[in-house]
Amino acid sequence: MPKTTQRLTRRTALITGASRGIGLAIARKFSQQGCNLIITGRDEKSLQAVSRELLRLKIRVFAVRCDVRDPHSVEALFRSIRREFFRLDILVNNAGIAHPNLATDKLPFPVWKDVFATNVDGTFLVTQAALTMMRKSATIVNNLSIAATRVFAGSAAYTASKHAARGFTNTLREELRPRGIRVIGLEAGATDTEIWKTLWPQAPRLKMMSPETVAEAVLSAVLLPANATMETIEILPSVGTL
Repeated sequence: MPKTTQRLTRRTALITGASRGIGLAIARKFSQQGCNLIITGRDEKSLQAVSRELLRLKIRVFAVRCDVRDPHSVEALFRSIRREFFRLDILVNNAGIAHPNLATDKLPFPVWKDVFATNVDGTFLVTQAALTMMRKSATIVNNLSIAATRVFAGSAAYTASKHAARGFTNTLREELRPRGIRVIGLEAGATDTEIWKTLWPQAPRLKMMSPETVAEAVLSAVLLPANATMETIEILPSVGTL
């Protein structure tokens, strides 16, 4: 891609859960625009493979294993980041998990806690740490899922966690307006990623959006002028919710 078309050159983005799915697709889109990347995930082998792929685009790629559920892991991540970068321009809180389709009376409490620890606590911990490195015109994107506004039977922990993350996102947006930091909630419908192996193994994948489609929407929102924002990105398969 010619450098004249790269609109994120000299920007730095942190993407959690970047080794697969929507996170990986966003990392690829940003890298094509010349963005330097900090990518995290729990699978060290996958992270290194993604890092090697993205480095071919002649950008800076910093891959660090991080468990967003663990405050100590997040602290270690940001100690490493501060040694390598002066600031963060974009944060994409993408790390998230689902659980098997189970009615509430069958849902184990440890599963409930793990879903909330990843989808809510992880978003909070990473955001709180990242804000110390973010300045005016920076952007935060929280991957909420369409489950942040709709209800799906059998997905109590996942749906509740996404509703909670949406409440956090909306509050954060109001807090950061005076600082000129944009906060965007990504509410994507069914997208063909590995999460369906847990959530609904028989889901009709052919009716779903691709991660690349969702990433394109995120990139468009990030590339808006600093004095404009797309507060919520709601993107669905053309067939509607599945």
